[in-house]
Amino acid sequence: GSLLSGADNAVVWRGPRKNELIKRFLKDTFWGRLDFLVFDTPPGTSDEHLTVVKALRSVQLDGAVIIATPQQLALETVRKEISFCRKMSVPILGVVENMSGFACPCCQEVWPLFSEGGAEQLAKDYGIPFLGRVPLDQRLVQSCEQGADFLSDFASSSTSQSIKHVVDSLISTLESR
Repeated sequence: GSLLSGADNAVVWRGPRKNELIKRFLKDTFWGRLDFLVFDTPPGTSDEHLTVVKALRSVQLDGAVIIATPQQLALETVRKEISFCRKMSVPILGVVENMSGFACPCCQEVWPLFSEGGAEQLAKDYGIPFLGRVPLDQRLVQSCEQGADFLSDFASSSTSQSIKHVVDSLISTLESR
């Protein structure tokens, strides 16, 4: 069954109830044999982050990949994420700069929309590997909304190449450990 009585309804849970659901989701779900299990958490250092880290203590957690946009204001939150990971002894595998520009659907050239290179500089400042940049791409958004395989459907696009570079960099980082 569903937790929601309708598609537009919200689940309004706080504290222990929400954290217990997170723990059950992580511990009681049979994930089968996986190469990777990725958790996407919102920015911040909330109880949910703490619950996920504590629930994963019983497995060999490879680490966290920090996703950042290049703007200085966003990077302030990311600095706190880095501090959180270090305090919780979660290895940081690398930093990815998301929304690093706009990929033109016609020519594939990437045009800057925001400031450039903020996440890369942050990675250097903290001694964390920089895994790469992923630009905004209208086709990626549409593929995600349609459940389509962007990397196959647009394999030669600059955005696909950027994503593949990030994944290859992450795998290299993991293999070198």
